[in-house]
Amino acid sequence: MAVNGALSFSCSHSHSRFFFALLVLFSFSAILPPLSVYGATDPSDVQGLQVIYNSLNGPSQLTGWTNSSGDPCGESWKGVTCEGSAVVSIQISGLGLNGTMGYLLSNFLSLRTLDMSDNNIHDTIPYQLPPNLTNLNLASNNLTGSFPYSISTMVSLNYLNVSHNSISQSIGDIFAKLAGLTILDLSVNNFTGDLPNSFTSLSNLSTLYLQNNQLTGPLSVLTGLPLTDLNVANNNFSGWIPSELRSIRKFIYDGNSFDNGPAPPPPPYTPPPPSRSRSNRTHSPPEARTPSSSDGQSSNSDNGNKGLAIGPIIGIVLGSLLVLVALIALVFCVRKAKKKGTGARPSVGSVPVVTEKVNTETMQEQRTKFTATVTDLKPPPAENLMVERVQGKNGSGKRVKSPITATSYTVASLQTATNSFSQEFLIGEGSLGRVYRADFPNGKTMAIKKIDNAALSLQEEDNFLEAVSNMSRLRHQNIVTLVGYCAEHGQRLLVYEYIGNGSLHDMLHFTDDSGKTLTWNARVRVALGTARALEYLHEVCLPSTVHRNFKSANILLDEELNPHLSDCGLAALTPNTERQVSTQMVGSFGYSAPEFALSGIYTVKSDVYSFGVVMLELLTGRKPLDSSRVRSEQSLVRWATPQLHDIDALAKMVDPSLNGMYPAKSLSRFADIIALCVQPEPEFRPPMSEVVQALVRLVQRASVVKRRSSDESGFVYKTPEHEAIDMSF
Repeated sequence: MAVNGALSFSCSHSHSRFFFALLVLFSFSAILPPLSVYGATDPSDVQGLQVIYNSLNGPSQLTGWTNSSGDPCGESWKGVTCEGSAVVSIQISGLGLNGTMGYLLSNFLSLRTLDMSDNNIHDTIPYQLPPNLTNLNLASNNLTGSFPYSISTMVSLNYLNVSHNSISQSIGDIFAKLAGLTILDLSVNNFTGDLPNSFTSLSNLSTLYLQNNQLTGPLSVLTGLPLTDLNVANNNFSGWIPSELRSIRKFIYDGNSFDNGPAPPPPPYTPPPPSRSRSNRTHSPPEARTPSSSDGQSSNSDNGNKGLAIGPIIGIVLGSLLVLVALIALVFCVRKAKKKGTGARPSVGSVPVVTEKVNTETMQEQRTKFTATVTDLKPPPAENLMVERVQGKNGSGKRVKSPITATSYTVASLQTATNSFSQEFLIGEGSLGRVYRADFPNGKTMAIKKIDNAALSLQEEDNFLEAVSNMSRLRHQNIVTLVGYCAEHGQRLLVYEYIGNGSLHDMLHFTDDSGKTLTWNARVRVALGTARALEYLHEVCLPSTVHRNFKSANILLDEELNPHLSDCGLAALTPNTERQVSTQMVGSFGYSAPEFALSGIYTVKSDVYSFGVVMLELLTGRKPLDSSRVRSEQSLVRWATPQLHDIDALAKMVDPSLNGMYPAKSLSRFADIIALCVQPEPEFRPPMSEVVQALVRLVQRASVVKRRSSDESGFVYKTPEHEAIDMSF
């Protein structure tokens, strides 16, 4: 019995330990997440892949992909390649995928290759792309919108292909840091405008495809690139084809408006053209410059060069003798004049004065000839017209010349295009004059700003041309492009690209069409686009450009509601010292920063303040100053600022036309950005680059929630763990 009792106790004790172990294991399994949720893959990469999967409507072609869990690296998802726990390549081309790209692509910090080509992906390219990509291929989809500015930060990129889509607007000056790019394909899209100046930074570019777009201007920015394959066919390029491009091995350029006549003469003060033998070598066909074989051609070429060297030596000797004889004659004449003691004493210093006069007259003759030869629709290349300016304080310093890259129009051509500036073509009136729509015979529509000379403080032609020269170099997808100008018969006119959907001011305050009401997502896109435009003016342009007239009336919207900032660079036409600027360039009350009202000082931080006021317009739908409201609510900034951090008050401030559809979390973030921008102290306002980054983060986290009508405060604020991702951006 004792033995049996001992055995019974031992067995019961071991069973207790076994059940206790099972209980502990079960408890831990209930607390810990399943190991297969992320497994070996970085969680942010898993989340990014799930967003792509959901945005593509869960296609069955993506074998192994799921929208809720999974381990892409451990389970070998189709087209996904990993190194360790990081996703380094996504190649899902030619699968007939339908939907959008998704908007958490910037989460892929280790991704080097993204290939989503040959599908049916639509909508726009996301603002933020994986920052460390080396290969990006989005060709042959249905992508629309504009080129994302975030490409400018992808310094490791060496292959970029967005061909066969419907991407529009200008390409954008975004290539300054992409020196490693070797292949760039932008063909078969709807790109417009001139080639960006930052193309000159593509020091390793060998292949460039631009065919079948609507690009304009000259090809001069491509002359220094190591291109071996260039296709610019079927665009609107004009001017002369640079000789450097004709030597490219594969160069296709048909279907443009290139000039087939002789190249323009060199401008004044340029050295004479090179000798005949050097010119022949430069313009010889590629076959003549192929490496020589072992048949002795190389040695013959060397002997020829040695024979040609004798001529220059003889020329140098004869030239030296002539100079010596001239000096002796000059000394003899000077001594003879001293002996006579009559007449003006010759001065060596007077020679440059005469030369300067002759050169000035030559420049005037060239300008007269240039103006006389300008045609209405096919002007000569803009490089022929130079603006001379002085570098240094008080006019001291060397004189430099910068080209006007905009087209010169005649008054007659602009009168014809606007029916003599008739009332039916009037589309607006700004601080410096009226704006007209212009319909040209070639089918293009432009916007003409007819500047009132009474509004100008700098009326000399050279100062106007200098401002045009500066404005013509502004190239950004969110800035209205200056296409041309007219400085003829005392007239000052500016020709801009035409943005036909009206201004943000009209859309917010004067539209009666409920179908044209801006959604919350559209408002955030407008804020982000205009913030990027100001960032470009303040932090990319050298020297920095202050807008000085930033307001919703100067933000134009295209058919896709993308913003385009107008009047950039016009501040140069009015001096900073005149206080009447407050009724002109900074003339719309309600947008001016406090420091300008107190001291007349206007800086980039003043632009930031005005941007904050526009964001308040987007948030509330109210005008900056509205005399129809009660006195305490007439000034938008004074009324709204104390309430920006009060979540209940903020709920009542939102534009009623949104009908309760606004972001649950992003609303307060939007208000936080406004509060930073409209601070009374300029030094505390953030730079526009920080504003851009804050808006980008807001876009990535945005979600829209319908307001409850039963609650007066009326907002549903989701907690982060339940927050949905709005994919409509």
